[in-house]
Amino acid sequence: MSGLYAAGVYIRHALYDHHLLPSVTADMPAICVGNLAVGGTGKTPHVEYLVRLLQAHGFQVAVLSRGYKRKTHGFVLADETSSAWTIGDEAMQLHTKFPDVTIAVCESRVYGLRMLRRKIPGLDVVVLDDAMQHRGLKCGLTILLTPYDRLYIDDHMLPWGKLRDLPSRALKADMVVVTKCPEGIQPIDMRVVDNRLHLPTYQHLFFSGVHYGAMDEPGNPLVVCGIAEPVYLVDYVQQIYPHADALTYPDHHTYTEADVTNILQRAANYEFVLTTEKDFQRLRLTSLEQQLKAQGKRLLVLPIEVTILHEAERFDRQILNYVSENRRK
Repeated sequence: MSGLYAAGVYIRHALYDHHLLPSVTADMPAICVGNLAVGGTGKTPHVEYLVRLLQAHGFQVAVLSRGYKRKTHGFVLADETSSAWTIGDEAMQLHTKFPDVTIAVCESRVYGLRMLRRKIPGLDVVVLDDAMQHRGLKCGLTILLTPYDRLYIDDHMLPWGKLRDLPSRALKADMVVVTKCPEGIQPIDMRVVDNRLHLPTYQHLFFSGVHYGAMDEPGNPLVVCGIAEPVYLVDYVQQIYPHADALTYPDHHTYTEADVTNILQRAANYEFVLTTEKDFQRLRLTSLEQQLKAQGKRLLVLPIEVTILHEAERFDRQILNYVSENRRK
């Protein structure tokens, strides 16, 4: 089955490579953040990192994503009426964190970029979340994410492994970031990864780590999450709360009232419920928070950020130089 899937992906890329399927080059600075696997690499926190960086240097930035599992279609701009239903949980997470940043969703990245340019005349740069497989639009800078404990060179195509794209597509990236590195990773560990990836000279390798927000809430939590790799989150929480338990769902899970009933039953033996920023955007559409409050309990959100662990200044400079040089053009 993996061979058949890989063949289908190869044929699709060949159609683009031989110009049998249309592809256009972005006519403004466009940064693609993507991966080769199905979830679990930390795309959204890295997009947040880029937004903070670009905003801090005075650029007007917008984020464009597909809006996975939303109930709308076409181009949609985030506003005060938006929810996970209208723009998807990840876009809603970004909109909640950055209310002054333009957040948009669209199935077609080409049409979405065109609409952003039309609606935001002073736009300097667009960050495209999860766009490596969208060959219809060529971005000026592509950042490939791959997790430390499952590098794309060690993975396999679906359904045997988690790769949704050919490992050779990694050569199309300008920057490769090894994500979710263990705390205290040493330079020798980074050199081992560098040697194993054996990137061409035009690609720059970086490493990043995940940092969760501080927790000082008394008691023990029930962790509720629907993310691709919950083990990182659960391990972190259990370091602080050794008796914490976890109730996990598939990535981007749509919570129902039946789920709420199940969560409340499991939460009976815990002092509060802890969830991710992404899950909160979907849980807030249910009655969970209200029912927990009626029981004297709280639904708390654990924020997450990424830090560039090695040569952060070089990473930032490459991003900023790309935007500055291409904005002038």
